[in-house]
Amino acid sequence: MPKQPVTGDRNFDDLAERFARNVYGGLKGRIRLSVLRRDFGHHLPIPPFVPDTGKPPLRILDAGGGQGQFSLPLARAGHSITLCDISEQMLKGARLEAEQLGVSDRVTLVQAPIQGLADALARDTEPFDLVICHAVLEWVLDPQAILAHLVNWLAPGGYLSLSYYNLHGAVYKNLLRTNFKKVEQGDYGGFRGSLSPINPLYPETVDAWLAELPLRRLACSGIRVFHDYILDKQQREQHPDKVVELELQLSQQEPYRSLGRYMHVLSQRH
Repeated sequence: MPKQPVTGDRNFDDLAERFARNVYGGLKGRIRLSVLRRDFGHHLPIPPFVPDTGKPPLRILDAGGGQGQFSLPLARAGHSITLCDISEQMLKGARLEAEQLGVSDRVTLVQAPIQGLADALARDTEPFDLVICHAVLEWVLDPQAILAHLVNWLAPGGYLSLSYYNLHGAVYKNLLRTNFKKVEQGDYGGFRGSLSPINPLYPETVDAWLAELPLRRLACSGIRVFHDYILDKQQREQHPDKVVELELQLSQQEPYRSLGRYMHVLSQRH
């Protein structure tokens, strides 16, 4: 099977349904959302998923937000969401979900790459209180430039929630599967039609990029620090509540954190 060509940022028009099912569905998705919600709850000044807190709602940008699995529940809590994505099919899913949740009046959908937001949004668009960029960096050719661009949309004191595919996790899983040739070659790009990212990233690299930006780190967590390494699929799904509990417990402890299949970094702009 041929490798997917790395000629541009990935558009998920052809894999929208599969992406939603594999990334956000089932126990994998439950672990992901549990870690993200825990980090948000500990560090944001208002409980972001709780409606009627008596505090002003947040203005949120979900950059590369796909079908809005994470941000649309924030709209249900009263916050204002601008969701951009280059995929028409992903945005169709987000539009349908917003309608079903009854939050269409608080959601603006924009078909545009992150780099093109300045042209896609109104000129008087103000910076956002929270910028979300989840599972995007590993699908673009210049992830460092994306980070710098996102910070430009962040208001002073605002928050950046970043998650990305961890190359350490990819190496470790291939070692466990005895894919030694792949490890020796250092070639982890996915095949055509796969959900393996075109540009997986080492946390050390992303940390260095973030250190160059006007951001203060609040939290860093691994997402799925052991779940995906249970190679027996039946055992992996046998005790979902205990898996989520232990994933949360270990997600910020080394060495487990650094083995997360994804990393989550929550930062605040100076």
